[in-house]
Amino acid sequence: MSDRTAGYQRWANLTFLHWRVSADVLQRQLPAGLEVDTFAGEAWLGVVPFSMERVRPWWAPPVPGISWFLETNVRTYVKGPGGVSGVWFFSLDANQRLAVELARRIWNLPYFRAELSLQEQEQRAGGKLLQKVEYSGRRLEQPAGEYSIGITADAGNPKPAPHGTLEHFLVERYVLFCVNARGQLYSGRVHHVPYRICPVIEQRIEQTLTGMVVGSNGCGGIAEHAAWSPGVDVRISPLERCGG
Repeated sequence: MSDRTAGYQRWANLTFLHWRVSADVLQRQLPAGLEVDTFAGEAWLGVVPFSMERVRPWWAPPVPGISWFLETNVRTYVKGPGGVSGVWFFSLDANQRLAVELARRIWNLPYFRAELSLQEQEQRAGGKLLQKVEYSGRRLEQPAGEYSIGITADAGNPKPAPHGTLEHFLVERYVLFCVNARGQLYSGRVHHVPYRICPVIEQRIEQTLTGMVVGSNGCGGIAEHAAWSPGVDVRISPLERCGG
């Protein structure tokens, strides 16, 4: 898989929210060449809101008004050709029209235009450093989707997820898979240091984004896994056709 560089960006203020779902339901929605990746025999569906910052191609600097925007993705975890572990995105919402258009055309990803907001506040309470983050969004295209999410993270000691844990399985993913208009499978690699993550100690979740994957009721309710990260700097490699 390519180690060339297509661009750079920073992913900041990420919240990882996950629910256990039926592997069969997920598998029916994957393209040929991908199979659901499981941890201890269980499949997971994630919602990840965050801030995209300083997004740029390798040959140009970031541009104010274009290179900073918000994003929320709905994703699951898969194995591709050769057993390569990666991510499959069911949807990605962004509040930057140009980013949506370029991602659809260049990266073959299911981006949607949306109204998104992110508010954060750092507090100290009971000797702890707390990070409070509020995310909200409303998709401007079909299928409809919206969410309102609030979390409080114990942010005093962010650290990488230990190998072999569920947390590592869910957050440390460095390959994405996508298909083009002809149904051909592609992969792309991202490069960054391991996430430094913190436990979420309070959460409030209202969302319909997962309904397009698992049915009208979606996942709903409290996430079974929740973690927050201050973010990472990322180098992106270009897409490559799977199998040559």
